[in-house]
Amino acid sequence: MNQRADSNQSVKDSGLRKVVAASMAGTVVEWYEFFLYATAVSLVFGKMFFPNAGSVLDGIMAGFLTYAVGFVARPIGGIVFGHFGDKFGRKKLLQLSIILVGISTFLMGCLPGFNQVGYWAPAMLVALRFIQGFAVGGEWGGAVLLVAEHSPNESRGFWSSWPQSAVPLGNLLATTVLLFLSSTLSDTAFLSWGWRVAFWLSAVIVLIGYYIRTKVNDAPIFLKAQEELENNPSAGYGVMEVFRRYPRGVFTAMGLRFAENILYYLVVTFSITYLKVIVNIDTSRILLLLLIAHGIHFCVVPLVGKLSDAIGRKPTYMLGAITGASWGFFAFPMMDSKNDFLILASVTIGLMFHALMYAGQPSIMAEMFPTRMRYSGVSLGYQVTSIVAGSIAPFIATALVQHYHSSVPVAIYLLGACAVTAVAVLFLKETRGVSLQDIDDADAAGTLALSLAASGKAPASAAEKIG
Repeated sequence: MNQRADSNQSVKDSGLRKVVAASMAGTVVEWYEFFLYATAVSLVFGKMFFPNAGSVLDGIMAGFLTYAVGFVARPIGGIVFGHFGDKFGRKKLLQLSIILVGISTFLMGCLPGFNQVGYWAPAMLVALRFIQGFAVGGEWGGAVLLVAEHSPNESRGFWSSWPQSAVPLGNLLATTVLLFLSSTLSDTAFLSWGWRVAFWLSAVIVLIGYYIRTKVNDAPIFLKAQEELENNPSAGYGVMEVFRRYPRGVFTAMGLRFAENILYYLVVTFSITYLKVIVNIDTSRILLLLLIAHGIHFCVVPLVGKLSDAIGRKPTYMLGAITGASWGFFAFPMMDSKNDFLILASVTIGLMFHALMYAGQPSIMAEMFPTRMRYSGVSLGYQVTSIVAGSIAPFIATALVQHYHSSVPVAIYLLGACAVTAVAVLFLKETRGVSLQDIDDADAAGTLALSLAASGKAPASAAEKIG
């Protein structure tokens, strides 16, 4: 009897690992390409696409504005992919997203510079950046839900954190490629054609990620919800339904995302600019230190996911918000030292603070919404915030340093963001160990109560309490 149970558990774990691998494969690819752009903004795009800027920092700031375009496109992608992902399935939309981001990134590597075609160069860059952001916006929700909906209740935080760890892994891959190219090529060669190779490599890894994603299926709980939705179309799904039934979940998710998103892009994107332009550190040296930090981040994220299963989602997240608020006050002075160990420590500590918030997001957000609208709910809460958070964080930080000639305003900016997220955590319901089926059952009861209330057969307050 025990042997049969052990065998069944082994098969179940094997299937879950396969789902995790499929989710991570595509996520690594897509975030490799997304962060490749982020790094290229600091190292290449300011000079190539905005050569007439008044100073080096002005060119980088112009590049960061095109970088922000991807974040504006992400919630649009999240809404569109979320809507159709709730109707047709997570797998199909994930396959589409990886193709879109691969094509747009490959074409970025083919773009002529400002000196060749004038303002058409940044215009084409912005258009491709929008398509890339649109695809990435649809990627996250589907990838994490593919895992979360397959995961056991008691370990959902751990398993669903693995797609999150694919993000630093993608950044690690992008940094590795750029480090190799910048180290082996002269500055002239790297700026003229070397950076393009990193973008062209996306064609190869996209094919690998796409193939792996064809080998998994949507979770049984989604297939059940899909069948119920087909039998009862009036139940509804999509963005409008999420806002109608679960507005608290959407706004809480946005608040949770705010500081985490800003902290991450200050650590991994603005730090490159700060170290390169303000501290005058060599590019290869910066990339090598970031490479090590990303590797540590990759290892830490699943451990924090496991911690959220052990002590709860709220205390883990609150610890991240509190510690993240302190990062800017000690990290930039550590970078100013020009000491490799202190620079590495500053970036690594920032990423560990970030992991305390980031690792638990898939389980937290998946547990906020029922299956019939979960893709829309998590994508909306996750992606919309990026417009006013990570998209403009590097630009704001660069502008603050340029104006005040000090990193202290940047630290205060991060402190304020963490205060917003800490408030959101206070409003968060603890959902550790909750059953997704119980959430669906409560949603169905709420839907029924609303229907009865609309017909005058039950008080609306009962439906509101359940929903």
